[in-house]
Amino acid sequence: MTLPTSMTFIEAAGAGGPEVLRPATGPLPQPKPDEVLIRVLAAGVNRPDVQQRLGAYPPPPGASPIIGLEVAGEVAACGAEAAGFAVGDLVCALANGGGYAEYCAVPAAQCLPWPRGFDAVRAAALPETYFTVWANLFGHGRLAAGETALVHGGTSGIGVTAIQLAREFGATVYATAGSAEKCAACVKLGAAAAINYREQDFVAEVKRLAGGRGVDVVLDMVGGPYFARNLRCLAMDGRLVLIAFLGGSKTEAVDLVPIMTRRLTVTGSTMRPRTTAQKAAIAQALREKVWPILEAGRAGPVIHATFPLAEAAAAHRLMESSAHIGKIVLKVAA
Repeated sequence: MTLPTSMTFIEAAGAGGPEVLRPATGPLPQPKPDEVLIRVLAAGVNRPDVQQRLGAYPPPPGASPIIGLEVAGEVAACGAEAAGFAVGDLVCALANGGGYAEYCAVPAAQCLPWPRGFDAVRAAALPETYFTVWANLFGHGRLAAGETALVHGGTSGIGVTAIQLAREFGATVYATAGSAEKCAACVKLGAAAAINYREQDFVAEVKRLAGGRGVDVVLDMVGGPYFARNLRCLAMDGRLVLIAFLGGSKTEAVDLVPIMTRRLTVTGSTMRPRTTAQKAAIAQALREKVWPILEAGRAGPVIHATFPLAEAAAAHRLMESSAHIGKIVLKVAA
């Protein structure tokens, strides 16, 4: 494959609103020995991208400063030690950065083949949410068949994924969302019930739905404002898993007694700082346990909107409006 000497990417002209995102031209990234270079066909848009644009989520040392954590495309070149893929293979990947570009270098171990029947847009919508949900809901949260879970933000990319996978692996899942339309979408995806948090007390509703017992796992992306209420939603030996702080990371005046008396676990994680080996283990688990579900059509991303790469600012405005149900994806190449 003959490679160009330069590419178009989206740069952030300083920290700020969506308007700081603009197309620019620069050299292609050079893959490290364990990396593949992907000719990007589509790139997912995620909340961490917004945080990076705002200056609140800097890339880890050695990662590309270009925004973008998930891509789908064609392998264009392979590092000397990259294994498992060859030039021409169609892959989707959890990137450490650099996704909003025509080319992106990614550790080969963080790549997965497109599920059968998927196109670039649907494949690009997978890595960030599926890696995150698998590691947190099923890893740290230890959700098992026969258990119950509460997923906040049920129509976000994370929420859509969590509802479907919890259902597929035999759990009963409830979700919160901010409108009747979004609640209906959660139920259609497989939630046993959805709670409109703008109109209902989700703690009372969860207790009612769970027969007064509470749920085994809460997957939360709101943070501080929900912390005490999340604890009240949990059953004996319940697990609260924190994955984001959309409402802020601080909380005060929380009664810690229930953690002891009900043997609760409070945990959480971020994906980006994990090592390549840790991400590779998640990728392997997804390939073995989740990819067959995707290929059978029993789960998959909900694509709310697509934008050309040059319109990344508009994609971020939509993300920040929270008007979307499912994923927002940038189309990078035909």
